Amino acid sequence: MKFRGTLGGLNIQLDASDTPQSVAGPLAARAALLASEVTLEIDQETSLDTLDAVRSAVTAAGGYIARLRAPRPPAAVPGPATPDTGSGAQTGQPVTVLPTASAMPVNVASSLDSHTVVLPNSVRAGFRGEYGGSVVVLGDVNPGSELVAGGDVIVLGALRGVVHAGADGRESAIVWGRPIASAQIRIAGAVARAPEGSSLSSMKKLGSGVESEVARLLHGQIVIEASHVPR
Repeated sequence: MKFRGTLGGLNIQLDASDTPQSVAGPLAARAALLASEVTLEIDQETSLDTLDAVRSAVTAAGGYIARLRAPRPPAAVPGPATPDTGSGAQTGQPVTVLPTASAMPVNVASSLDSHTVVLPNSVRAGFRGEYGGSVVVLGDVNPGSELVAGGDVIVLGALRGVVHAGADGRESAIVWGRPIASAQIRIAGAVARAPEGSSLSSMKKLGSGVESEVARLLHGQIVIEASHVPR
């Protein structure tokens, strides 16, 4: 983990070696700096639990995560001009950060084929988003909202809205939430519905009593299980 002050606030860079435990001390020592606008630079292999630990620390300090991006490329060595491929080329997986979901109009649709789209805040009721790749929500997905993604749906808060991962038929797609408390989730062509007037949080899961949960396809059926954080 690296910190860098900017004119707009604070820049935090995470890499694959960072864990929730290893970042806890540095974040606590810089709590005063976290009470600002924070930009996160993440490595391709940064874990969701580490990302969530940073988000929680920033929120607790009174700050907010304004941007999520891939690490900036190193300064180019002088030589023949080459086309600018953008920061997404550093990870091999483009990352697009959309405006605050609560400020976006209802029925927003995105046609970003292979991009990972990041929604930097909670998703309000009435919001509907369609994405060709994966979508990461740095907040809650509230009841009455809907997310449809060709890839994974990752929610770092509570998942209470309707989501469809692997909408393009990708059976390897997952749904991840803290917890998964939706009335309905879909993965590829499979559907998991809660009983009338209830939510998936009341259904039997593999490994009850945990905060983080992941849903995936197993033998054609959606299974929700604990997403354990290594200790």
